[in-house]
Amino acid sequence: MGARLRIVLDQLAHVVNADQAFAARDLAAGLVATAPSGCDVEAIVPAGAEVSITGIAEVRRLPLARRELATSWQLGLAPGVGGGLIHAPSLMAPLIRHDRVHDHDQTTVTLWDLQAWDAPDCLPKTTVAWHRAMLKRAAKHADAIVVPSHAMGERLAEIAKVGGRVRVIPGAAPEGFVVPLDAAARRQALSLPASYIVLTGTLDSLSAGFTAALAAGRDAVVLDAPEGTEPRIAEAAAAAGLPESRAHVRGTLSRDDRAAVFAGASALVATSDVAAWPWRVIEAMTLGVPVVAVEAETHRDVIVDGGAIVPASELPEAIEDAVGAGARKLSVLGADRSRAFSWMSSAERVWGLHADL
Repeated sequence: MGARLRIVLDQLAHVVNADQAFAARDLAAGLVATAPSGCDVEAIVPAGAEVSITGIAEVRRLPLARRELATSWQLGLAPGVGGGLIHAPSLMAPLIRHDRVHDHDQTTVTLWDLQAWDAPDCLPKTTVAWHRAMLKRAAKHADAIVVPSHAMGERLAEIAKVGGRVRVIPGAAPEGFVVPLDAAARRQALSLPASYIVLTGTLDSLSAGFTAALAAGRDAVVLDAPEGTEPRIAEAAAAAGLPESRAHVRGTLSRDDRAAVFAGASALVATSDVAAWPWRVIEAMTLGVPVVAVEAETHRDVIVDGGAIVPASELPEAIEDAVGAGARKLSVLGADRSRAFSWMSSAERVWGLHADL
């Protein structure tokens, strides 16, 4: 007998998190492509959202816009949603009481990071409150909680009473993540230097990366800087000895701009140890950019041997090797490791999860 899997695509109408929006779209396309015989995929979206994913069987457009819908679902109110098999690629889900045994209703949610618990100062207070409230609802009503790594699953078990409902399904780089033909022009438009390393991390963790960039004789390009934090990041670079002119702070970039930035980078340095899916690490490995990451359970879980994982104090030496003698080796290892992650594989696991439930 066939089944219909209903996926929540809340971020199509209003992109709250660009990475999660790409993930939701790519996963939905993967679910369509890997649907078992007789099964199909339905999209659940807020008012105003347009779904352009080929193969979606039906679109359930709810009467509320995304902001109002987020508040409604936080309060446990989900009118118009209906039952069935519901998969949410984020915590944004209609988490209400349902009967999986008799009505065959299922609701699963995805948690991509634990920043609201491990680094709440990096997020707006309203965002922290919403995530914590939705995890409480997930702990009470979700049939399964998906996390992208085993390390995150272990950390989640310390935060919430999730029992044996945690499932690990990793993410991947955006579909079609390749170096654009106009990469050089894009880097020029972003005012990037000729030689640099890319840094990712929180304000507190970036200092070690700036020190490493200085030791390697490279400029530093910081990606994903939250709006308004540029001056403080520049101050952190200066405090680490890297002149302001050599610290290039950029916010959220488009997929093609990020690929262009990576194409010109000598290495990526992931400085944060917060439990989160390392989006930029996966992208860098996909393009064969040498990866150096600070020691953290999530990095060990995801990168494995696809990059250098070292204590923060050893970043300078690791970066010098990554941009020098070890560059070729790390490039090959990273590209090989990146092949372990694809949205098609993740979609197959989601279908398997709901079949198991």
